[in-house]
Amino acid sequence: MSDWATLVGFAGMACIIGAYAYLTWNNAPNPFVLHGTNLTGAALLTVSLLVHTNWPSLVLEGFWAAIALWGITKAVRERRSER
Repeated sequence: MSDWATLVGFAGMACIIGAYAYLTWNNAPNPFVLHGTNLTGAALLTVSLLVHTNWPSLVLEGFWAAIALWGITKAVRERRSER
């Protein structure tokens, strides 16, 4: 059986794969769902990577989270400008 950090990492991986599938299959994806799921996945994978350090993957998750935060910020601004 895997340890808790590996299980958390698999949950993060599932979030990121799910977000990518959602983006691919949906013609008009909700940016909050897409970027929120990516951010959650990156956070969960970061927790796992802090226990089982893999520096290239940890840096990748930092960029993944930053892009997701930028996407959420962009979506909030667009929603406000529509009002």
